[in-house]
Amino acid sequence: MAGRAPKLRRAARNPGSLRFAIVAARFNERITQRLVAGALQALRAARLGPDSIEVHWVPGSFELPQAASHLAATGRYAGIVCVGVVIRGQTPHFEHVAREAASGIRQVALATGVPATFGLITALSEEQAWERAGGEVGNRGEEAADAALQMAEWIHQLGNGRAGRSPTRAPASATGERPSHAPGISGSGKRASRGPVQAPRGLRRPHRTR
Repeated sequence: MAGRAPKLRRAARNPGSLRFAIVAARFNERITQRLVAGALQALRAARLGPDSIEVHWVPGSFELPQAASHLAATGRYAGIVCVGVVIRGQTPHFEHVAREAASGIRQVALATGVPATFGLITALSEEQAWERAGGEVGNRGEEAADAALQMAEWIHQLGNGRAGRSPTRAPASATGERPSHAPGISGSGKRASRGPVQAPRGLRRPHRTR
């Protein structure tokens, strides 16, 4: 059953120096405008100034990944929020658009390292879409903006070495310790030669046949 996304903890750091972009699809524009409003509300609540938020419109949800890719390539944005509305019709067109939009947005994030979040509504009816654009089931634009803020903060912490790395042990040469090796193993990792191996007493070597 669908529901509201859990409220994410706001980043303690002031993201005022960061810039975010919202990419919105004009198809089903009346509903998409609600998603843009939700995304703007979330970004402004994080104390982002008007100069730190840009809104870019594209024809439809299918074009969202391409626009997000170009924006990410500029290196100017800490996160990109993609919003749009796809409503099932009488043909398989719905499945193709929704699948390619989701896959493309994911690929932008993976290829560029810039968080590109999924704020698309994929609904079976217009009524369901309105419910997810600020209605009883939440606002997918606001949720996507919250996710972009959280991911941008996480990446910032990772770059500063505060993202929970496992401690690494210093090399033996740095600590002054002498490396220990298993019996019969040389320092290069090769088994040490012990000379020719003799058969135990009382056993005869088998005769070889030509």
